[in-house]
Amino acid sequence: MYQNNKQSIEDRIVSLTQPHIRPIVRGKAGKPVEFGAKFSASCIDGYIFLDRISWDNFNESGDLKAQIEAYYDYTGYYPESVHVDKIYRTRENRAWCKERGIRISGSPLGRPAKNVSKEQKKQAADDERIRNCIEGKFGQGKRRFSLGKVMAKLPHTSFSAIAITFLVMNLSNLLRQVFWAFLCLKWKNSTFSRSMIRISYNLKN
Repeated sequence: MYQNNKQSIEDRIVSLTQPHIRPIVRGKAGKPVEFGAKFSASCIDGYIFLDRISWDNFNESGDLKAQIEAYYDYTGYYPESVHVDKIYRTRENRAWCKERGIRISGSPLGRPAKNVSKEQKKQAADDERIRNCIEGKFGQGKRRFSLGKVMAKLPHTSFSAIAITFLVMNLSNLLRQVFWAFLCLKWKNSTFSRSMIRISYNLKN
């Protein structure tokens, strides 16, 4: 640093016990730099899929095509729409989705429209509400499933711990659905069943 007159070194080691960890600049208030694994994930019907994980910083917008193709391989058809963060809404991704008849959430590129219809406002609000599902999953993983407290030291054991966390989250979601399905079958014609279904819906949303 002294010889090159620099104040920082790219891809530098910040931990002797975990030399694989790299600083990731996020620019968030209070936490401009974060340390740990960065991953790209998608959420389908309440289940979260870990698509990419790395110790180095990367632009997750390049993962959108692979994520949609993985959805196609899983279901046999493309989704009607994808609800993504702003970083994913690049010209390339928009054009790729348009070719396949996929609507991508968010406002179009360019100057904002002066007149926005009620239908467009409602669609934007619905899209944002659906997109919040994946953000909520990250928060749930940190609060309830210790996703923010991975104590493994080796890179592959850390990856395993993160993957197992998402697996347990999906199993918890599956267990909840099986539980409500069991109650519906047991008390199908009762008022109790209908009230429990409403409670389940409120908990899920």
